[in-house]
Amino acid sequence: MTKDKLTDKELVRYSRHIMLDQVGEQGQLILKNSHIIIVGVGGLGCAAAQYLAASGIGHLSLIDHDSIERSNLHRQILFKVNHLGKNKAQIAANQLLAANPDIVIDAIDQSVLNVNLVPLLASKPMILDCTDNSDARYYINRICVQYGLQLVSAAAINGQGHLLSFDLSSADSPCYACLYPEPVNLPQNCQTAGVLGPVLGVMGSLQATEAIRLLLGKTEHLGKLTLFDAWQMSFNEFRVNKSEQCRVCCR
Repeated sequence: MTKDKLTDKELVRYSRHIMLDQVGEQGQLILKNSHIIIVGVGGLGCAAAQYLAASGIGHLSLIDHDSIERSNLHRQILFKVNHLGKNKAQIAANQLLAANPDIVIDAIDQSVLNVNLVPLLASKPMILDCTDNSDARYYINRICVQYGLQLVSAAAINGQGHLLSFDLSSADSPCYACLYPEPVNLPQNCQTAGVLGPVLGVMGSLQATEAIRLLLGKTEHLGKLTLFDAWQMSFNEFRVNKSEQCRVCCR
C-alpha cells in the first residue's frame, strides 16, 4: 500500500535529505514507497544495505544463503565475531532494523538460484546485484530483462571495482550479458582471491547512491560502466552498447 506522507519522526530523521533540492519531501516519500531487492549480503551488500536502510528505503529484501565466516569480517562490516556461523541475510536484517525500525526488511536464507522471486517482483522492485559468482549474476540479469526491472550491479576484486546500471524496462537498454556474454568462466572472486576491504565499501556505497539516484529520476549513468582502481585512486567511465548478438536481451 502506497504511503502518502512522511511522519513527524521521519521528517526529522531525513531532514538532511529533505533539505536537498534533488530530494525534498516528495523525493523522500518516493524512497519510503520503494522496494529494493539486494542479492548477496557480503562486502557489497553490507555497505549498500546500510546506506539504503538509513536513507529510508521503505522495503528491503535481502537474499543470501551463506553463513558468516571469520574471513568475511575485514570487509563485511555489518557482522561481528559473535555472528560467526549465522546466516548473513538474517543477521544483516537484524542489524539494519536495529538502526531503522521503521522500514520493512525480508531476510531470505536461500541462494537466489533457488528462490521463487515472482511474489517479490509484483511491486516492480529495483534489484542490486551484490553477488560474487557468475551463475547468480547471469540469472539476476535474465530476471531483470524478463520482468523489465532496473538493475544496479557491482563487483570488486584485488583493489579494483566496477559499477553498472540498466533500466531493462527499455527495449533500447543494454544488459549485463551485452558486456559479458554468456557463458563465460570468471576465474576469480572473493572466495579465491584477495580483495582490499574498503573497496567493497566504496562500490557498495556507489550502488546505494546509484539506486537512490534512479529512484529520484536521475538516469544519466544508465548503460555505463564505471571502473574504480584503489591503487591509483582513479575512476574511469565507459558507455556499454547494446549487442545485437546478445542472447538475453535481443532474443
